[in-house]
Amino acid sequence: MKWRLASGVLCDKNVPLRLKGKFYKVIVRPTMLYGAECKPVKNSHTQKLKVDEMRMLKWMYGHTRLDKIKNEVIRKKMGVSSVEDKMREARLRWFRHVKRRSIEAPVRRCEQLAAVGSMRGRDRLKKSWGEVIRRDKVQLELTEDMALYRRVRSSKIKVED
Repeated sequence: MKWRLASGVLCDKNVPLRLKGKFYKVIVRPTMLYGAECKPVKNSHTQKLKVDEMRMLKWMYGHTRLDKIKNEVIRKKMGVSSVEDKMREARLRWFRHVKRRSIEAPVRRCEQLAAVGSMRGRDRLKKSWGEVIRRDKVQLELTEDMALYRRVRSSKIKVED
């Protein structure tokens, strides 16, 4: 819905691409990623988010799939980073908050799911939040201690737009 409300500005040919990119970063992307830091996101959900993101960026850019312009080129011209990278950054930032809180703090639902997990078909466990965090740390070559430090976060985890 936010996309449709903002499409009048975002699809206007007179608005510069950088301004459209900033508008996208401030309004549309946070709406897409709301709550993604504490949910175990499946690969299919990530793929759908990436497809929707590129559809919106190409629409803002004024091109279609038939123009065959690479996604990286469009992202670079708009000044926008990948929604997948931003989601990983938000998850690791949330992980840092979870690990730094005191022991007496109340436990949230996402930490309970990370610890336990639940069953699904054929006796497999659902993907837990902890699994997703472990995959993110392996992908960025981080240890748990590194993920807790702010300097490391700004150098390795933070994604520049």
